[in-house]
Amino acid sequence: MKLLIVNGPNLNLLGKREPGIYGSSSFEAFFSSLVSKYPLVDFSYFQSNVEGELVNKLHEVGFDWDGIIFNAGAYTHTSIAIADAIAGIKTPVIEVHISNVYAREAFRHKSLMAKNCKGIITGFGLQSYELAIQAFLSTNL
Repeated sequence: MKLLIVNGPNLNLLGKREPGIYGSSSFEAFFSSLVSKYPLVDFSYFQSNVEGELVNKLHEVGFDWDGIIFNAGAYTHTSIAIADAIAGIKTPVIEVHISNVYAREAFRHKSLMAKNCKGIITGFGLQSYELAIQAFLSTNL
């Protein structure tokens, strides 16, 4: 199974940025642990702070891969372009968030991407990504 994990803006700062919300681990360290824990999964990881680069990556892998786990960060709430890119590809996407977006500011309660995703996992810290991996492995998305 080929899974791509995509992180959007500011998620390159995990481990440094607001550890009370996002934790103290870097995503790279967490990603390494996922690769070790799931040796039968062919993982790739992509992060960008640039909306167009995220759209381009969705287009690049969106017809050949088995799944995409996508934390679009703030673009979740603002990007029609990313929502349209998800709608336009065949690869299933699971939206993830580290924090519980519904326990935060009201503007974070609306996802423009959600209707085009297979599901949303929010509020379980970095384990949100692992829950998405388990969903891909245990269901026929």
